[in-house]
Amino acid sequence: MRVLRRRARIITLFVLLAGPIAAAQGSDDSRRVWATVNVCDTAGAPNTIGIRASMPGSRSGAQVRWMRFVVEYHSKVDDRWYRLEGGDSGFLRVGKGRRPRQFGRSLRIEPSARQPVLLRGRVYFQWRSAGGSVLRRASARTRKGHRSNAGADPTGYSASTCTITPGQ
Repeated sequence: MRVLRRRARIITLFVLLAGPIAAAQGSDDSRRVWATVNVCDTAGAPNTIGIRASMPGSRSGAQVRWMRFVVEYHSKVDDRWYRLEGGDSGFLRVGKGRRPRQFGRSLRIEPSARQPVLLRGRVYFQWRSAGGSVLRRASARTRKGHRSNAGADPTGYSASTCTITPGQ
């Protein structure tokens, strides 16, 4: 009986401590962020990949939200993804508020080879205090099936990857 009570206390203590830790790390936010390719080598935007993302606001609305857009290319040599040189926006301020916020970036690619280049995006999200301290983090790779509020070409376009084909 003592062993069961002791285990119950340990489990209760763990649950009480794990809740605030998970909230501080923003585990809930990692499920509510998303990223998608919303422009891919179109007539209006040749050799261009557009990435759009969404992140939730904070309960108080006082936290400043930031996004960083990174373009990755697929290497056929070793079947791995690598960051594209010059394909990093750095962190961009997207504002404060309680409501979810979408933001995006487009990047024109000049492929050096005459072969198609397979690209995808990765977006890093941060919620910061007014003083600039990072309070929460999350990240998302581009996936299809998300609705962009603006900038999609064609309208409603959403994909996981983008293939840039030189000369088209």
